[in-house]
Amino acid sequence: MKTDETQNWDRSWALLFARLVLGLIFFMAGAWKVFQLGPLEHARKYFLPFADTFLPVWSLWAVGVTVPFVELVAGALVILGWRTRAALVALGFLLAIVTFGHLLKEPLYEFHTHVIPRLALLLFTLLLPRRDDRFSLDYVLSRSRRAKPDR
Repeated sequence: MKTDETQNWDRSWALLFARLVLGLIFFMAGAWKVFQLGPLEHARKYFLPFADTFLPVWSLWAVGVTVPFVELVAGALVILGWRTRAALVALGFLLAIVTFGHLLKEPLYEFHTHVIPRLALLLFTLLLPRRDDRFSLDYVLSRSRRAKPDR
């Protein structure tokens, strides 16, 4: 039978692996979109096809250009475990936007191969206690703040 301490370490490893995989998925996608495809081409290729919907074209450009940077930065933050909650919330909104877009064009879109695995990792990482994420910068920084004496 595992002790509480062993279970906490198991959760720490689980959080690390979930963060690394999720962060890499988004970071690598963002890096490709920012540095190879280009943010404008990303908007043109993946967002402007929705110009025939009720969505204003300016919003398609704005979101289409912003998404690659959010993926890049939030993915990096999740990998590092720094400002993890904010990064996960940003990625959660990104997944909601992607889901909305796919369903707008194809109401029975099968998003189980793209959205659901990322969402599962995101929710897992978001729901486990921060105190168990021992391999994150958030954890290390919070411990160093607690260790400093008050002035």
